[in-house]
Amino acid sequence: MSRFTTIKDIAKKLNLSVSTVSRALRNTYDVNRETREKVLAVANELHYRPALPATGLVSRSSHNLAVILPFVGGHYFSTVISGIQEVAYQHDYNVILHITNDSPKRELSLIRNLAVPNLDGLLIAVSSGSEATAHFQKIMNTGTPVVFFDRVPDTIKASRVVQDDYLGAFEAVAHLAGRGYRHIGHIAGPEGSDLAQKRKMGFLDALKKHGLPVKKRWIMHSGFSQENGLADTAALLKQKERPDAIFAVNDQKAIGTMIALKNAGITIGREIGLIGFANDPAAAVVSPTLSTIAEPAFEIGKRSCELLLKHIGRRSFIPEDVLLPGTLIARESTLREPPLPQ
Repeated sequence: MSRFTTIKDIAKKLNLSVSTVSRALRNTYDVNRETREKVLAVANELHYRPALPATGLVSRSSHNLAVILPFVGGHYFSTVISGIQEVAYQHDYNVILHITNDSPKRELSLIRNLAVPNLDGLLIAVSSGSEATAHFQKIMNTGTPVVFFDRVPDTIKASRVVQDDYLGAFEAVAHLAGRGYRHIGHIAGPEGSDLAQKRKMGFLDALKKHGLPVKKRWIMHSGFSQENGLADTAALLKQKERPDAIFAVNDQKAIGTMIALKNAGITIGREIGLIGFANDPAAAVVSPTLSTIAEPAFEIGKRSCELLLKHIGRRSFIPEDVLLPGTLIARESTLREPPLPQ
């Protein structure tokens, strides 16, 4: 159960009376400047938030929500933001966006310096290899509502909204198997990523389910970018044996895989099948068009914000997990035979 930081906590840390701390926070005339500055510094350190009156007749809400994202330029997270904004604006909340550029160091610095007392809640998608777990927990211990989405830490008991990464990956590989591919490799994400790990497990279980070989040397781990996909696939093609199909952890890596396959003179689909994950707009316009698992990005943003608003104002709340399914979209990159002429 979460607990708000109280005036008593600040008073105890500074060895002051509760009444002195209260007056300092209210900036009354009878508290000197030095004492007030000390109180405000500790209040910020402990993420103190004024308690909401039980009657709800007087609101001291900031009506500010912080959203922390690894990226903002891609289709997926921009769509998630649209879902968040739709709900937030309907309830007169402001959305304050923070971007980590997928850097654990930057994420940690941002969390340490976040003005939590000025926020009613946080929505967070963590960076790859995030090291801010303890700081997230510290914020939650103040009673500040936090909802994680998409990229979530397993070590924190908190509300989470995610797509079903395991099932989506399983369906992607089952689709390849159904199209007749029998030797399937995986252009995976970072080994420390929970998202990448779940998609890898779905990949492995689907291979076993369909009686297909599991070859660890065909599983390539790296970041989530197109450049990573190109480099991973180039390395994979240098091996003595190569797969006849590839499941990429996301569409960006899949497009990098496409470039590597074309550079090697390999016909995508007929010689090596390819499927991604996300349904990025580029998937429908590249040649050949890319088969993929469409993520419910807008719904993830919407449900995350709805869940956060549900938590706001409560002294305690039970964390909830929301799991949303993806949708298989079959396109040309998994066609073993060219389409018949019209």
